[in-house]
Amino acid sequence: MAKIKKGDLVVVISGSRNDRGKQGRVLEVLTESNRIVVEGVRRVTKHTKVSQTQRGSRTGGIETVEAPIHISNVMLVDPETKKGTRVGYRTEEVERDGRKRTVRVRVAKRSGKDV
Repeated sequence: MAKIKKGDLVVVISGSRNDRGKQGRVLEVLTESNRIVVEGVRRVTKHTKVSQTQRGSRTGGIETVEAPIHISNVMLVDPETKKGTRVGYRTEEVERDGRKRTVRVRVAKRSGKDV
C-alpha cells in the first residue's frame, strides 16, 4: 500500500536537477508501476498529430504534459512545518452508525499532526 494518495501535497527529493525541491499536488497514482504524476513536475513535450475533430476544428501541435515520477523520489509535505516528512500510521477507535470501528490515520512523523 502506498503512503501517498491522490490530492496530497508532495516535494521532490531526488531526480532531475530541474525538478528537485519542487512542490505539487498528486494528480494520479499508478500503483502497478510505483509511480505518481505530480502537478508541475517533470513536464515533457508531447507532439500530437494534427487531426480534425467532429466540429471541424483542427487540433494538434506540441503540448506539455506531466510525466510519471517514481514514488520513492517524493516526500509528503508536513502541514505544520511545510517541509518533507515521513509518514506513519496511528490506530483510532471511531464510533460510526452506533458501532465502534478501528481506523488507521496517517500521521506526519516530523510534527505528529494528521495528514
